[in-house]
Amino acid sequence: MEVSSGSNRALHRFAVLTAGFVLVLIGAGGLVTSHGAGLAVPDWPNTYGYNMFFFPVSAWIGGIFYEHTHRLLGAWVGLLTLILAVWMHGAAARPWLVRGGWVLVGLGVAVLGLAPGRWQDAVVLAGAGLAAVVAGRFWPQGAPQSRRLRRLSLLAVGLVVLQGILGGLRVVWLKDEIGIVHATLAQLFLILMAALALFTSPWWKRFEEGGGVAMLRQLRPWYVAASVLILVQLILGATMRHEHAGLAVPDFPLAYGRLWPATDAESVARYNRERIVTRAYNDITATHIHVHMAHRVMALVVTGAIAAAWWRTRRCLPRGHMVRRVAGFWLLLVCVQFGLGAWTVWSDKAADVATLHVVTGALTFVTGALLSVAAFGARVQGRESALETVAVAPATVS
Repeated sequence: MEVSSGSNRALHRFAVLTAGFVLVLIGAGGLVTSHGAGLAVPDWPNTYGYNMFFFPVSAWIGGIFYEHTHRLLGAWVGLLTLILAVWMHGAAARPWLVRGGWVLVGLGVAVLGLAPGRWQDAVVLAGAGLAAVVAGRFWPQGAPQSRRLRRLSLLAVGLVVLQGILGGLRVVWLKDEIGIVHATLAQLFLILMAALALFTSPWWKRFEEGGGVAMLRQLRPWYVAASVLILVQLILGATMRHEHAGLAVPDFPLAYGRLWPATDAESVARYNRERIVTRAYNDITATHIHVHMAHRVMALVVTGAIAAAWWRTRRCLPRGHMVRRVAGFWLLLVCVQFGLGAWTVWSDKAADVATLHVVTGALTFVTGALLSVAAFGARVQGRESALETVAVAPATVS
């Protein structure tokens, strides 16, 4: 019989750890873009011809350090995600883990035999396979988690693989558009991992059993609307960063001394002559300016939406309610995020400030998404629990 979500504290802690590393990975990706180091390593999946796990530490210098560290963190998050998915499936996954391990060992041997020069790849494959074979002899143990959690964990594995491929294609195809998709998908992947951490928590189990969804029903549209607006804002931000339009307007709160800058050809040409740029980016265009200004306008809209959701939460929930405290934290986050956006412009897009802006944006999004999940998810779990009860009842009667 399946175990209910939240019953395994160790699994929950591991899910929290994995979600935390996803946030760290987003920060590392922000540093890569902020330092203009996305192409510091020109090949993929190798690193200057090395298997990335064998790349010498002595060569981790300049932009290579940021890009290579980002790749290693991506591999680490992929491993954690795979471990979490296997754990979700319980002892039933052990035979599959062992079989998969032997397949990797076989691939490693084949690579070594067919291409001895790629011995590094062979070592990584065989080493990973042997680790899986050994682990599968005694882990994981216990019953599987709910069907929903198992499916979500497999979705997470698929997403992290897709993320790795997109990151690599961004390098080899030299497409900024792929970078925008890569950055956006990273935010959605964080939401999924945070949701898995929430669903496996003891708090979530108490929330479901206590009928907490009834109190949040009228807050659903407020949380969802604000979260969707945040996602739009994050896409605009990713477009700015990967199109190098973060300083398309170099002053704040005005824009070239006006509430809304002129974007005719003559004005844009003058901006390009006058702007002080410390990085070798192309000239700005009217489109860059429009995207930048849209990002500013959306910042006001998002802040207002979160403030409205917080106000509504205060009216609907009693003092001391967990969701009410989270909504207050959400409002604080967006205020900090607004300030960081202004600071990014004032600091000439300093790498540390811009990266902190990215990370805080991710935290703001994940907070809104989890509030939305809390308002909707208990109802979904309720349906699933009811179906499981019906399925188990005949066996109990007999």
